[in-house]
Order: sequence, then structure tokens, then C-alpha cells
Amino acid sequence: MQEKHFFVYILLCSNNTYYIGYTTDLARRFQEHLQGTAKCKYTRSFKAIKILQNWQVNDKGTALRLEHYLKKLPRQAKQQLVNHPQTLAARFNLTGVDSL
Repeated sequence: MQEKHFFVYILLCSNNTYYIGYTTDLARRFQEHLQGTAKCKYTRSFKAIKILQNWQVNDKGTALRLEHYLKKLPRQAKQQLVNHPQTLAARFNLTGVDSL
């Protein structure tokens, strides 16, 4: 059985805000944001421009905690994590950090 991975990601939107989410398929989810599907209320109004950063984790619980943590951060702290994604990996003891 193949191990399931989750991605927590930060998007840059057309109104210069950050959108944070999690998914099991980052490419598919980004396409949904670009297309403005019904699942993407925020990015339907404020189009996704690009994925700024993403982190891969091995379980849904960690992905949810990470997403919640990121959403509560002020913009400046989010920008720091975009520039230095390894600091989040160290804080949450993540083994795999992906960056684009």
C-alpha cells in the first residue's frame, strides 16, 4: 500500500493576499484554484497567481495543524516562511520540505 502524502501550500492571489490550504494532490488543487471551481470560493473572486511555497507531510492531522497555524500568522510572518520554508519544517519536525 502506498503511503499518502498531504501538501500544505501558500498561494499568491490577484489582490496581493495569501491563500493557505492543504490537499493530497497539489497540481490538481492548483488547477481548481485557477479555474475557480465551486470548491474555491476565495480564489474565484481573487484569482490565484502562483504557488509561493508548499510543505509535504505524511499525515492529515499534521497537515491540518500546519494549515491552522499558517492561517493565524500575520502577513509578515507568512512572507518569512515563503522566503525561508525550512524554519517551518524545523518548528513542526517535518522531514520533507518541498519548495517551488
